Amino acid sequence: MLAELAEDESVEDVERSDPLQEARKSPTPKEHSPVKKTVAKPREKAKKVAPNIDLKDVAPVPTPEPPPVPDAQDEPDTEESDVSKAQEDGDPAAVPEPQELTTPEPEDKEPERAKNLALLGSEVLPGTSTRLGWSAGIQIAGLSQPTPVLVVNGANAGPTLCLTSTIHGDELNGIEIIRQTMYDLDPETLSGAVVGIPIVNLPGFQQGSRYLPDRRDLNRHFPGSKNGSLADRIANSLFEKVIQYCDMLVDIHTGSLKRTNLPQLRADMNNPAVAEFTRGFDRMAVVHSTGSPGMLRTAAVNAGIRAVTLEAGESHRIQEHQIDAGVNSLASLMEKQKMISRMFVWGDPEPVYYDSAWVRANHGGILFSKVELGAKVSEGEILGYIADPITNAQHPIASSSDGRIIGMAVDQVVMAGFAAYHIGTKAKVSGE
Repeated sequence: MLAELAEDESVEDVERSDPLQEARKSPTPKEHSPVKKTVAKPREKAKKVAPNIDLKDVAPVPTPEPPPVPDAQDEPDTEESDVSKAQEDGDPAAVPEPQELTTPEPEDKEPERAKNLALLGSEVLPGTSTRLGWSAGIQIAGLSQPTPVLVVNGANAGPTLCLTSTIHGDELNGIEIIRQTMYDLDPETLSGAVVGIPIVNLPGFQQGSRYLPDRRDLNRHFPGSKNGSLADRIANSLFEKVIQYCDMLVDIHTGSLKRTNLPQLRADMNNPAVAEFTRGFDRMAVVHSTGSPGMLRTAAVNAGIRAVTLEAGESHRIQEHQIDAGVNSLASLMEKQKMISRMFVWGDPEPVYYDSAWVRANHGGILFSKVELGAKVSEGEILGYIADPITNAQHPIASSSDGRIIGMAVDQVVMAGFAAYHIGTKAKVSGE
């Protein structure tokens, strides 16, 4: 089974990525057309009003969403019911004011108020934050443990941003990136909603494993199916219950197999809407990668959701510097999307690496690196060497091109063919 699995987005998926198109102004393939949703999202049927809580408070284990029930024909419209109830309670914002002939001044116009966010069987009121629970509903009865879902529904109208992490159970930096980002949000001043799932692959996280219990890579099975493998069913549940309600998605990962990544975005720069979306991330390098079938970001873009992968650091570790970079970039994204308003100092823009390649070891032995992550290198420069502990022979590894080290293996025992250094190059694109 393992031999059939894709190695990692940072290696084989990038190598198989479609090259950047020369003319990006008028792309013809359907998959590269601007992201545009033409079908209205299905409305989630809420069963209860979610409690307004401080996400930083200690909380009990979340309970899964209520089971679905048949739609009632006489069920009143939720929005109308909410307005009616608010009017009964004397909420002045819900009572329509009489029409006036005078035209209000633009600067005095109040921001549009948000609506209730229906998600996972609950109704999250505007200006509140809560903790919900998502479960694929396929575990053994009595052993099912819901995955926490953090939700902040702003008081003002705006887009819905979804943050996911730990689709691979051994990738930990994203957990803290999402937690710190969500904890810093004020629902009273937020425009739009932010939905965060710090640990998607809870069984893998508990076992310290990249994979699901059936040894499949969850990030190769989206959008999934209800009647497929375990991975297909989990992917389908997450996509149908949460992801499809997003306008934007940032899926957070780290390097795998004892590799580390410079903080960076993976994005299909052939897609104009996605390319524009990447401009909202401060101090974050961008690596062009069209993505493989089955990836969450690929499925999201195909569903009309602007989506990128954020890579930061290495697996099995909590790295403060990488976490700070991720939190900073998400804050800049929300500021760019006008979801938050705060004094934000933008740093120098990072380059877009339209081309990248992995330099592989030609011999087996112990890897010793001479360069650091983020270093600029020249073609032919020695990046490190492989030491044979039996013969004492040393085999240098040279850079294949000018560029920057955007990913690399940590020092370890490697076999011939192991991807050791990821070099990003800034290709010239006509029209830029």
